[in-house]
Amino acid sequence: MRLVNLGFGNMISAARVVSVVSPDSAPIKRLIREAEDRGLLVNATYGRRTRSVVIMDSRHVILSAIIPEKLAARLDGEYEPDEYPEED
Repeated sequence: MRLVNLGFGNMISAARVVSVVSPDSAPIKRLIREAEDRGLLVNATYGRRTRSVVIMDSRHVILSAIIPEKLAARLDGEYEPDEYPEED
């Protein structure tokens, strides 16, 4: 099992990720609202602006303050471990 850093020390299993999307569209906002109602929303932004939404195979929806392109690169393993110091 390979873990991917979502920012601020939060990790997810790369094998369980279905998609990483931007939070700007109405269908994604609706998905976030419905996940919150079902108790399946995890907010990993630490109060920062939500820049990406990670959808897991367990139907959990995870909010992250990292842009989708950077998360996709981390999921593909295209980063150096020292590349991302503690996010601010």
